[in-house]
Amino acid sequence: MKLKHKFMITLSIAIAIALSLLSLTAKALGLSQEGEAMPPEVGAYIGAGLAVGLAGLGSSIGMGTASSAAIGAISENEDLFGTALIFVVLIEAVAIYGLLIAILLIFAT
Repeated sequence: MKLKHKFMITLSIAIAIALSLLSLTAKALGLSQEGEAMPPEVGAYIGAGLAVGLAGLGSSIGMGTASSAAIGAISENEDLFGTALIFVVLIEAVAIYGLLIAILLIFAT
């Protein structure tokens, strides 16, 4: 099977899962009943969850990599402690940005 066909199948499955998640979220939150169109709040809630989840996932991967490198650098040269600490703290800002976007999405609707 060609790569193009695999991509199309994967994309169609992802779209089907996303649409089912939208309808299930709308029903779970009580925002829509059977046969009604989904209100825009449903997309905002899913977007807020994705913002926090993906920002947390990305920052945790970066934090693990940067922290291990910082510990190795500090063990060789203690003068690098301040620089290494700044790099590790800057990665945490990514998770805070994701949380900020989620708060804006939830309270804007």
